[in-house]
Amino acid sequence: MALIKRKHTTAKAYVHDWLEPDEPGGINFFSGTIIALVICSLMSLALETELLRADSGLDRAMLPAVQFINVAVVWIFAIEFALRFWSEGENPAHAGVPGRVRFLLQPVTMADVLAFLPELIAMVFFPDNTSQWFPALRALRLFRLFKLARYVPAFAIVGAAVRRAWAPLMAALAVAAAQLYIAAMMLYFIEGDTKPEAFGSIARSMWWAVVTLTTVGYGDVYPETMLGRVAAGLVALAGVGIVAMPTGILASAFAEEFRERHEAARRRARGED
Repeated sequence: MALIKRKHTTAKAYVHDWLEPDEPGGINFFSGTIIALVICSLMSLALETELLRADSGLDRAMLPAVQFINVAVVWIFAIEFALRFWSEGENPAHAGVPGRVRFLLQPVTMADVLAFLPELIAMVFFPDNTSQWFPALRALRLFRLFKLARYVPAFAIVGAAVRRAWAPLMAALAVAAAQLYIAAMMLYFIEGDTKPEAFGSIARSMWWAVVTLTTVGYGDVYPETMLGRVAAGLVALAGVGIVAMPTGILASAFAEEFRERHEAARRRARGED
C-alpha cells in the first residue's frame, strides 16, 4: 500500500498513482477491484446467456440481478476511465492535448473504451432497444479481458515474449501456410475425382488440410483411396511440426523474458540499479 503513504501535491497526482501502480504489474486495492469486476462481469455474462434461454434449468428470477451486475460494472468502468483520462496529465508522455490523443490511440485504451462505451450509450440513449442489440453488445464485453493486461503481470510477460519472438513466429507461420496449401493441393489432385464434395477444389481441400495439420482430426472429411491415405499420413506427420514449432519458439521466448525480469527484480532488490 505504498501509494497511500506517498505525498502528492494535487488530487490528480494522487488519483493517477492509484490508477497506475508504481511497478509494472503492481496491484493495489483499486486495481485488484477492477480485476475482480472483470472476472465478475464475464461470469455474469455466461450466466445471463443461460438464463435468457427458454429451456434453461436455472431460475429466471435471477435474470434481473445478473443484468443489474452488468449495468453496475458498465458505470464503474466508465467512471474509472473518466478518472484515468483526467489524471493522465500527470504522465509527461500524455500531458496536453497531443498527449491525451496519444493516450486515446493506445490499443489498451481503445479496449478500455470498447469495454463500456457502446453499452453505456445503448443504456442511456436507447434503453428500449438495448435487448435487440444484446448479441453485439455481449460480444464487446470480451474487451474487458484486455483490462487485465494493465494489472496482471502474466499478461505483460506473455505480451513481451510474443514481441520478442515475433520474427521467428512469422517465419513459422509462413512455413505453416506453405504446408497447408501443399497439403490441400495434394489431396485435390489425388481425391478430387473420387470425393468431389470434399476435395473437388483446393479451396474445399483447405478444411481437411487445416484439421489434419493442426492434429485436430474431426473425421468429417477423409480420403478414401490408398494413395490419398498415404498422402494424408504424411501430412499428419508434418502437422506435428506445425504445432511444435511455434510452441517451442514461444516457450523459449517466455522463459527468456521471465529470466530477464527475475534478474532485473533481484538487481533492484540489491540496489544495483
